[in-house]
Amino acid sequence: MTNQYDAIVIGAGHNGMICSALLAKTGKKVLVLEANDQVGGAAITRKFADDFSVSACAHLLFQLQPDVIKDLGIEPDYSKKSMETIVLTEDGNHIRYQGKNISGVNEEDKKNYIEFHNRMIRFSDLLKTYLNKRPPRLGTKNTKDLMTLAKLGFDIRRMGKTEMREFLRLIGMNIYDELDERFVNPYLKGALSTDAVLGTHLGPRSPNTILTYLYRLAGLHGDVSSIQGGMGGLMNQIRSIAEGSGVEIKTNSKVNEISVSNGAVTGVQTEGGEKYLSSTVVSNADPKQTMMNLVGPKHLEIRFTHRIDNIRMRGNASKLHFALNALPKIPGFEDLDYQQRILIAPSEHYVEKAFNHAKYGESSVRPVLEITFPSTTDSSLAPEGKHVMSIVAQYAPYHLKGGWSNESKQQFSDAVKSVLKSHMVNIDQCIISEELLTPADIEQEFNITGGHWHHGEFTLDQFMFVRPVAGSSQYEMPINGLFLCGAGSHPGGGISGACGRNAAQVILQRD
Repeated sequence: MTNQYDAIVIGAGHNGMICSALLAKTGKKVLVLEANDQVGGAAITRKFADDFSVSACAHLLFQLQPDVIKDLGIEPDYSKKSMETIVLTEDGNHIRYQGKNISGVNEEDKKNYIEFHNRMIRFSDLLKTYLNKRPPRLGTKNTKDLMTLAKLGFDIRRMGKTEMREFLRLIGMNIYDELDERFVNPYLKGALSTDAVLGTHLGPRSPNTILTYLYRLAGLHGDVSSIQGGMGGLMNQIRSIAEGSGVEIKTNSKVNEISVSNGAVTGVQTEGGEKYLSSTVVSNADPKQTMMNLVGPKHLEIRFTHRIDNIRMRGNASKLHFALNALPKIPGFEDLDYQQRILIAPSEHYVEKAFNHAKYGESSVRPVLEITFPSTTDSSLAPEGKHVMSIVAQYAPYHLKGGWSNESKQQFSDAVKSVLKSHMVNIDQCIISEELLTPADIEQEFNITGGHWHHGEFTLDQFMFVRPVAGSSQYEMPINGLFLCGAGSHPGGGISGACGRNAAQVILQRD
């Protein structure tokens, strides 16, 4: 049996699997090598306690691009489609929003929210067009790139003078000022600012948080859903599509070297010593891991290594999993409310104050929480009568002062439970078992440098034309035959599939 392939994909995260499937659909012989024992990368389902399973990292679907769904023929099996967001309040009169529908705020805030949402959707639709294609290269004479840049300018002008000015005014702004200008209700401002900063090293007052908010909406207009069997259920479907197209997948096969000769890739080598040959290698790993470790600086120009080394990728979000003997009591909640997406973010000031700790290498003493109870709609995740609670908690910096020890992890877990108790007074009595994944744990388990979900901060200087770095934004690296297809490439992180799809198109166009 030959070890020669038309393309080798490093990493079986969702982008790697999507890229491999699209390449294989054209008749290419494709191999995927995955370090862990299951495909999915950060989008897997696994046990964390006896008979309790959870989406280990990513736990909600809201960015999967319609073009990806169409090209692959994916039919997501939703356990809960179009979840409402419930923002917990102290008095139990919680704020609820889903799309442009909102309740729990006064009429003025309701009117302003609908106007704000509609405008953000218009702007995110413009963004979405360019998320699903190769970004143009700046300073080029390439006709295709120049045409794409011209079309971008035309599309912005086509919005009309007022909307064009508003788009250009907002795109680099912080979301704090925009929300403060438009709304009165602090809980609404806290929730919307959380939507803008979740998973980033940014606070509501940080520049570019309007951009991160638009990026969140640019998938399914902010429509949030959970998947049957957890995120691993979606990955199993993508795996089936890939294997049905002819992709060969090897798990427990960690690549430790991308082989390079005379400035071109020749294949890869695994930690186990296996060598696989190909003139096309596609890395779903982050840019730093790919270029600095797998390729190595000796094969790269020094200015390029400097740019790669300077990519900002400091993870700030932790994942907590709780096995529960019963659902906790939340004032004002009915049974169906536990099936929704729940936020604890009492104000934009609260969110910013939580971020202040991360600036100085400290974990937040009052974290911002995104909460789901996936077992309420998917009984496969917990024993009968028991439940799973899945939480994304900010902020917990990768570079914590003194490092992440058992003691510092317990302190952060206790801080999260303290916030929960303000709305779930009996939470301690409900908890059977718990697991905390800090950014350091996420780095270790999912091989993501810095534990950053986006494989690099999502800001204007690391976006579109300059993602991952200037001069290398079109998936092809400065080694012939080497491509990126992961979240560190355009357009960025989240379970969108756009990076993998775009990379596959660039590779096929080259051939």
